[in-house]
Amino acid sequence: MTKQTSPNLVSPAEGLRPGDLGRRLARRRAEAGLTLYETAARAGVPPSYLQYLEECPTALPGTGVLRKLAGSLGTSLNELTGGRADLPAGLGQAARAPVFVELSAQECRALLSTHGVGRVAVPDISGPAVVPVNYSVVDGAIVFRTAPGTTPWRAVDTQVAFEVDHVDDALSQGWSVLVRGHARAVTDPDAVSRLESQTYSAPWVGGRRDVWVSIEPLSMTGRRIMSSL
Repeated sequence: MTKQTSPNLVSPAEGLRPGDLGRRLARRRAEAGLTLYETAARAGVPPSYLQYLEECPTALPGTGVLRKLAGSLGTSLNELTGGRADLPAGLGQAARAPVFVELSAQECRALLSTHGVGRVAVPDISGPAVVPVNYSVVDGAIVFRTAPGTTPWRAVDTQVAFEVDHVDDALSQGWSVLVRGHARAVTDPDAVSRLESQTYSAPWVGGRRDVWVSIEPLSMTGRRIMSSL
């Protein structure tokens, strides 16, 4: 007997690895500020099914369901399924009526404190170098872990720039925050222990990253692009 495949399922070969979808759904839902029940209602699916999609690593819904979920979350099918995972952000078209807004210092701090991955610009013998780091904000300072001899380590005892941003291709909008300040190594055992207990995540690159670097902001600016329609 020929095995029948449900039309509501797609195979991982179609661009979706098991487990990726659930994480993207939950993250996008959080970004949109929607509850599981609100998202399910918008997409026309049972809340229990949406919960299953977010929590089950092997869940692979059909394209029709994915399109409904993408629409309810204000994103695209390509974004939801990770089709653009290896592409830089910002490949989408500009909004028809974009609005450019300067952010206040308070707004910049709020966006900066969401943690994640930012870029630190450090002086180098051949010119400035910009590298990504996993960072957190503790007591108003930007902190990250690195190792001696690495590019981020060169930030110690210098004036640096630190930038973090978010781009939403589906909605053609985004924001960025730029910080300038002095970087120093944190060596006091009590201060190091405090950072270890309050930081958001360990460096994704792995390995020994025992040097804590703190950037005390001297100036902070930000901007947001959104659509007026």
